[in-house]
Amino acid sequence: MQKILSERFGGRGIQTYFKNDELTVILSKSILLKVLNFLKDDKVFQFKQLIDLCGVDYPNRTDRFEIVYHLLSINLNQRIRIKLSVNDGDTVPSIVSLYDAANWYEREVWDLYGVIFTDHPDLRRILTDYGFEGHPLRKDFPLSGFVQVKYDDAEKRVVNEKVNLVQDFRRFDFESPWEGPEYVENNKNLENK
Repeated sequence: MQKILSERFGGRGIQTYFKNDELTVILSKSILLKVLNFLKDDKVFQFKQLIDLCGVDYPNRTDRFEIVYHLLSINLNQRIRIKLSVNDGDTVPSIVSLYDAANWYEREVWDLYGVIFTDHPDLRRILTDYGFEGHPLRKDFPLSGFVQVKYDDAEKRVVNEKVNLVQDFRRFDFESPWEGPEYVENNKNLENK
């Protein structure tokens, strides 16, 4: 598989490597649809099922977000991982036209990371509330100023309420119970004391 992909797409923004008996392909977004279409329709590969699509945030990288596609060939009992990296604000072509399962996966990545998929038929929030601001799995998402959603019996509706978190022990300078003076390796030592 690795050889065929390198011969067919090598030199056009594609790298391949094996890790844990699984082929990983790193490519540029410009050839994403061509490569996925080839992997799905070619008789040698037959990767007809998208089993996962997820995002990863690496804030120290130039291309901050990594989009990871996991494909399965049921006929050949093989899996392949496709990765591409994009910067904040860049768009990624939607693969819903190739894999129907990508619809909700792409919505999830947009909702949680803010990566926009072009030509997606219905790119809207899927896990967070429609009025939610921001993308909560980004590493720069603020940890303060939480809003709680709850049902108010008096108003007979769902309301947003700011949460006041007490953080008295956020910065502490005392010995942790796990850093005690004595470490006991097993329960037999406890019984002898």
